Amino acid sequence: MSDLPLSFLHRPAAAGTSQPWLLVLMHGVGSNEQDLFGLAPYVPAPFHVLSLRAPYRMGPDAHAWFEFSVAADGTRSINEPQEAASRALVAQTVDAAARGLGIPAARVVAGGFSQGGIMALTLLLTRPELLHAAMVWHSRLLPQALGQAAPAAALAGRRLWVSHGVQDNVIPLASARAIRDHAQALPLALSYREYPGLHEIRPEELRDSMAWLQGLTAAMDSP
Repeated sequence: MSDLPLSFLHRPAAAGTSQPWLLVLMHGVGSNEQDLFGLAPYVPAPFHVLSLRAPYRMGPDAHAWFEFSVAADGTRSINEPQEAASRALVAQTVDAAARGLGIPAARVVAGGFSQGGIMALTLLLTRPELLHAAMVWHSRLLPQALGQAAPAAALAGRRLWVSHGVQDNVIPLASARAIRDHAQALPLALSYREYPGLHEIRPEELRDSMAWLQGLTAAMDSP
């Protein structure tokens, strides 16, 4: 996997795992691959954990998936060519990593926080053939990506975790509820949670997220 399109950190699945899974994590704006890699000790043992670095450099150890701005009325605009390029790189990286590790798409999960969550959600909606599920923390639905969405039927059997802080002061709670409302109209299994807190993954949220991941493996293993 040394030649993946994006820089990454890798924690292997537990030795002896007969049917390993792959969790690909993507950080928020201004961070790097070290950030969510810190969650690796909490990720269930059957998972390889791959934490990616976004391609656009903002400063020392600070990267973004795409540039954006927020108007005075709260309207967000993004650098659409950067988002499209990052989306393609993420898809290539997830596909190449899964192939390199010998893991089928049915055991691949993309996850992310904030802007990284946008990337994970967008990957699920536009390239569902590459993964089984997405885990989205404190994020939002990207309108620009909806025009690229796969047919709804292609999402059958896929799973989605969405969680958000009730007091999130960076991405408002309404954004998570918009994801929920969109997902409820699709043939996927949605797990939606709200937690007390700001723009951060709190201990209870992390615990529940990891239990959801563990549940994915249990569901796949059951007859």
